[in-house]
Amino acid sequence: MSVFGKLFGSAGKGGKSPSPQEAIQKLRETEEMLTKKQEYLEQKIQAELQTAKKNGTKNKRAALQALKRKKRYEQQLAQIDGTLSTIEFQREALENANTNTEVLKNMGFAAKAMKNAHQNMDIDKVDDLMQDITEQQELAQEISDAISKPVGFGEEFDEDELMAELEELEQEELDNNLLEVGGPETVPLPSVPSTSLPTKPVKKREEEDEDEMADLKAWVM
Repeated sequence: MSVFGKLFGSAGKGGKSPSPQEAIQKLRETEEMLTKKQEYLEQKIQAELQTAKKNGTKNKRAALQALKRKKRYEQQLAQIDGTLSTIEFQREALENANTNTEVLKNMGFAAKAMKNAHQNMDIDKVDDLMQDITEQQELAQEISDAISKPVGFGEEFDEDELMAELEELEQEELDNNLLEVGGPETVPLPSVPSTSLPTKPVKKREEEDEDEMADLKAWVM
């Protein structure tokens, strides 16, 4: 049986194929095993290197044997590095495939739910319903406008007449304010007559003077 057959089990004619989750778990376990193997080989390589250094001048045969074992360990380590890279790539591909499978499964589930939700919906009925809603909203707006409009209960007044009366009241109030500021109103003096007064005749005036002088002389004497 191959290595992968040992890892994942045989999926023969009657066998059941492993799920992505099972395969991912197996690959992670294999990665852990190979990582431990790497650590072991690295320790062996270091040990053989120390042996070769220790016997390099004293026992060349032992030093050469240690270097040969070190080379074999390095070859095994290189193979394990390549295997780990392959397994890591395969595990990431399986994880991505598993994620995509779950995403598609959930999307399919949502699509079925949406289809079921729209099963009893008719686009014509939806359009009719939206039209009815719009008409009812417009009617409600008209009713609100009619209710909020002020009502005079049958009384109608001429706006121009009201404005004229208001202007008269404002002018009267302004005049009163000016009188309060300027003090009592001054009484106007009578106007001078434009016609001249009649004068006495000059001759009569002279006669009156002569009479007054005669009276004066008589009183003195």
